[in-house]
Amino acid sequence: MKTIIAACSQNLSGSRASVQTALRTLLAARWPSQRDVHAWLQLLSVLQWMLSFLLLGTVSLLILIYLVFTSFWPISALYLAWIIFDWETPEKGGRRLPCLRRWPVWRHFRDYFPVKLVKTHDLSPSHNYIIGSHPHGILCVGAFCNFITGSTGFGEMFPGIRPFLTTLAGNFRLPVFREYLMSGGLCPVTRRAIGYLLSKNGTGNAVAIVIGGAAESLSCRPGVTTLILKKRKGFVRMALQHGAYLVPSFSFGENDLFRQVVFEEGSWMRSIQKRFQKIMGFAPCVFYGRGLTSVHSRGFLPYARPITTVVGEPVMVPKIEDPSSETVDMYHEMYIRSLLKLFNENKTKYGLSETDELHIL
Repeated sequence: MKTIIAACSQNLSGSRASVQTALRTLLAARWPSQRDVHAWLQLLSVLQWMLSFLLLGTVSLLILIYLVFTSFWPISALYLAWIIFDWETPEKGGRRLPCLRRWPVWRHFRDYFPVKLVKTHDLSPSHNYIIGSHPHGILCVGAFCNFITGSTGFGEMFPGIRPFLTTLAGNFRLPVFREYLMSGGLCPVTRRAIGYLLSKNGTGNAVAIVIGGAAESLSCRPGVTTLILKKRKGFVRMALQHGAYLVPSFSFGENDLFRQVVFEEGSWMRSIQKRFQKIMGFAPCVFYGRGLTSVHSRGFLPYARPITTVVGEPVMVPKIEDPSSETVDMYHEMYIRSLLKLFNENKTKYGLSETDELHIL
């Protein structure tokens, strides 16, 4: 019995010593600093944004299809009825939720890169505007952060102006994802949707269009500033038809967020990308960024590179219901000159050299 008691006492002493050692190790460990916590919050904010845009629509669709074959099928039926009833809403200004635009997570999203908005001229609330957003990049981070979230102060810089951002119409056919997009102020990049905002929604509307689109994303890579713009004139025609002023904007640093495998013109992979783009409306880019656990690993998260979006001087446009091709060409040239002026005046301020040029195709 004495032997058993002695053994138990020794084990208890050893256990207490182990607990004390563990506590001392825990107390001596380096606790996360405020800077570390902010860095984690920034990383998580970007992660949720990436997952929302890449997976929310597809996952929601698969869940609704799965529920059809379960006892919860009324959920899918009710949501289908809602979509049918609400089908035209994206084409009629959407359904903005100011609280979502002010969501605190967007401040962490902004600070991850960071993203900054620069104003060069005032925008009067008595007019409507089409803002040309350049370049497209891979995921239009600068355009999203500045025109959809309130984190960079668009509302304070341009009082009385309601910003909208256009995206592929197909995104508004995906369940749940469509609600998410509309709540932030996104609308389909269609003539009907843009025309509604410019003619039936009062004044003070600024519709941002990423002019280069999917075709421009195929040439996106660090150090390259090439825009697809010479033959993109539909936005100018719409501006003339509705009397909306044209405003150039350029996001310096947008092309530095990812590394892309760029296939040469004429290669079979490039042909596949272009064919897919024509059918689906977007281009399947082969790109990578940083990993979730380390900036030195490869993954799908963007690199933390500063983005500065500069909004330029408005090009005043008259209202002409049926503008001629010559008139469209004239204002298109005026817009390009304004964009080139904006780029050349600001390139050395935001990471480019004096010798860097803007190539327009």
